[in-house]
Amino acid sequence: MRFLPAGDNATLVEFDGLDETMAYYRALTLDPPAALVDLVPAARTVLVMFDGARQPILDWISAVTPSASTDEDRYDTVTIPVIYDGEDLDEVAGLTGLTTAEVVAAHLDQTWTVAFGGFAPGFGYLVGTDTRLHVPRRTSPRTSVPAGSVGLAGEFSGIYPRSSPGGWQLIGHTDAQLWNLDREPPALLRPGTTVRFERA
Repeated sequence: MRFLPAGDNATLVEFDGLDETMAYYRALTLDPPAALVDLVPAARTVLVMFDGARQPILDWISAVTPSASTDEDRYDTVTIPVIYDGEDLDEVAGLTGLTTAEVVAAHLDQTWTVAFGGFAPGFGYLVGTDTRLHVPRRTSPRTSVPAGSVGLAGEFSGIYPRSSPGGWQLIGHTDAQLWNLDREPPALLRPGTTVRFERA
């Protein structure tokens, strides 16, 4: 782990990879000190925001033992209904060596976890337990991807919360509302949330 200053009241903690980042993020949420303001995970980092002196926060982070697995009782579980009609479903089947039915089954049958958020408000980067669906991004991104599109890219699955450009492989769509300012919290998918997909 490496500490990088990020202003007067924040430290960016850098890790070797996604698994280590998620393990430390889970551990840091368990018993935070009163001075902690927020934790913002990403693919290889956790931004730690605090109120007060820096050194006690660094000492606390250094003393934390990473949590190897998610305590599902501590996090929300969200079920997302999906219609598997994505434009890239056949392409994903070709890339993985699976049939389209097997691609859908693999997406449905595994448990996904929100590793971090980004790209757009409400967009969660989901990691699963089945490596067969790891596929590259499209060689030519779309200028407009419809809201609710469910896609795959690299080791992640994700859902576009609004229409936007994007290069993920689209396998389906959902009517789930991922971002709603009238809801508390506005994001349906937050880091640590367990996600299960089901056929709509």
